[in-house]
Amino acid sequence: MAESGSALIRSRIHRALSRPNLLMGADRELVLLSGLAAVILIFVVLTWYAAIFGVALWLVAVAALRMMAKADPLMRRVYLRHVSYKSLYRATSTPWRRY
Repeated sequence: MAESGSALIRSRIHRALSRPNLLMGADRELVLLSGLAAVILIFVVLTWYAAIFGVALWLVAVAALRMMAKADPLMRRVYLRHVSYKSLYRATSTPWRRY
Protein backbone atom coordinates (compact mmCIF):
# COMPACT_ATOMS: atom_id res chain seq x y z
CA MET A 1 0.00 0.00 0.00
CA ALA A 2 2.63 2.52 0.97
CA GLU A 3 5.14 3.20 -1.74
CA SER A 4 8.72 4.06 -1.00
CA GLY A 5 8.26 7.47 -2.66
CA SER A 6 5.52 8.54 -0.22
CA ALA A 7 7.56 8.12 2.97
CA LEU A 8 7.30 10.80 5.60
CA ILE A 9 9.98 13.45 5.60
CA ARG A 10 11.51 14.04 9.01
CA SER A 11 12.99 17.33 10.13
CA ARG A 12 15.09 17.85 13.22
CA ILE A 13 13.84 20.45 15.68
CA HIS A 14 16.73 21.80 17.70
CA ARG A 15 15.99 22.23 21.40
CA ALA A 16 17.79 25.58 21.54
CA LEU A 17 15.29 27.05 19.08
CA SER A 18 12.15 25.78 20.77
CA ARG A 19 12.92 26.27 24.47
CA PRO A 20 12.18 29.51 26.34
CA ASN A 21 15.12 31.87 26.88
CA LEU A 22 15.97 31.41 30.58
CA LEU A 23 18.88 32.62 32.70
CA MET A 24 19.49 30.93 36.06
CA GLY A 25 16.17 29.13 35.64
CA ALA A 26 14.10 32.31 35.26
CA ASP A 27 13.08 34.73 32.52
CA ARG A 28 16.28 36.32 31.17
CA GLU A 29 15.02 39.90 30.91
CA LEU A 30 13.53 39.94 34.41
CA VAL A 31 16.68 38.47 36.01
CA LEU A 32 18.85 41.05 34.29
CA LEU A 33 16.47 43.87 35.21
CA SER A 34 16.39 42.86 38.87
CA GLY A 35 20.20 42.56 38.88
CA LEU A 36 20.50 46.02 37.34
CA ALA A 37 18.17 47.46 39.99
CA ALA A 38 20.24 45.83 42.75
CA VAL A 39 23.52 47.15 41.30
CA ILE A 40 22.07 50.65 40.95
CA LEU A 41 20.92 50.51 44.59
CA ILE A 42 24.35 49.38 45.73
CA PHE A 43 26.33 51.99 43.80
CA VAL A 44 24.01 54.92 44.46
CA VAL A 45 23.83 54.52 48.24
CA LEU A 46 27.44 53.24 48.70
CA THR A 47 27.09 51.75 52.16
CA TRP A 48 27.57 48.21 53.40
CA TYR A 49 23.92 48.08 54.43
CA ALA A 50 22.82 48.98 50.91
CA ALA A 51 25.15 46.34 49.45
CA ILE A 52 23.77 43.63 51.72
CA PHE A 53 20.21 44.78 51.07
CA GLY A 54 20.80 44.92 47.29
CA VAL A 55 22.25 41.40 47.16
CA ALA A 56 19.47 40.05 49.38
CA LEU A 57 16.85 41.80 47.26
CA TRP A 58 18.34 40.31 44.09
CA LEU A 59 18.45 36.79 45.56
CA VAL A 60 14.81 37.01 46.67
CA ALA A 61 13.78 38.35 43.26
CA VAL A 62 15.63 35.55 41.44
CA ALA A 63 14.03 32.94 43.71
CA ALA A 64 10.56 34.36 43.02
CA LEU A 65 11.26 34.52 39.28
CA ARG A 66 12.45 30.90 39.28
CA MET A 67 9.23 29.79 40.97
CA MET A 68 7.28 31.76 38.37
CA ALA A 69 9.26 30.18 35.51
CA LYS A 70 8.76 26.72 36.97
CA ALA A 71 5.00 27.23 36.81
CA ASP A 72 5.10 28.66 33.28
CA PRO A 73 8.28 29.82 31.49
CA LEU A 74 6.28 32.23 29.32
CA MET A 75 4.24 33.74 32.17
CA ARG A 76 5.61 37.27 31.62
CA ARG A 77 4.51 37.31 27.98
CA VAL A 78 1.10 35.85 28.87
CA TYR A 79 0.61 38.51 31.56
CA LEU A 80 1.61 41.35 29.23
CA ARG A 81 -0.82 40.08 26.60
CA HIS A 82 -3.54 39.78 29.26
CA VAL A 83 -3.00 43.38 30.37
CA SER A 84 -3.28 44.62 26.79
CA TYR A 85 -6.80 43.24 26.41
CA LYS A 86 -9.73 45.57 26.99
CA SER A 87 -12.14 44.82 29.80
CA LEU A 88 -15.11 45.09 27.43
CA TYR A 89 -15.41 44.53 23.71
CA ARG A 90 -18.59 45.96 22.21
CA ALA A 91 -20.57 43.70 19.93
CA THR A 92 -20.47 44.95 16.36
CA SER A 93 -21.64 43.47 13.11
CA THR A 94 -18.34 44.09 11.35
CA PRO A 95 -14.86 45.21 12.41
CA TRP A 96 -15.10 48.23 10.07
CA ARG A 97 -18.28 49.65 11.63
CA ARG A 98 -17.97 53.17 13.05
CA TYR A 99 -18.84 53.70 16.70
